[in-house]
Amino acid sequence: MLNISKQLENDTLLIALEGKLDTATSPILEKELSESMDGVGTLVFDFDKLVYISSSGLRILLYAQKIMMAKGGKMSLKNVNELIMDIFEVTGFAEILTIE
Repeated sequence: MLNISKQLENDTLLIALEGKLDTATSPILEKELSESMDGVGTLVFDFDKLVYISSSGLRILLYAQKIMMAKGGKMSLKNVNELIMDIFEVTGFAEILTIE
């Protein structure tokens, strides 16, 4: 299960994720992103309540980053817990994502 909360302020979209971002829930986030990116210059993911991310979740993060780069925007992740940070480090995502 994945809960997605969105908050748009000026051109900054904050997406807070709660639960698991996996094969079952990744399409939900992908749909939310595709419907929410117009006019967004900064995309921030809040992972405070995200407990798990799979390879399909990592793919969605790459998708989001490519969209933001193509439009000259930026993307960052905040409140990344130790377990998810370990996944980012093992997969090399720690090197390509902006993690605050």
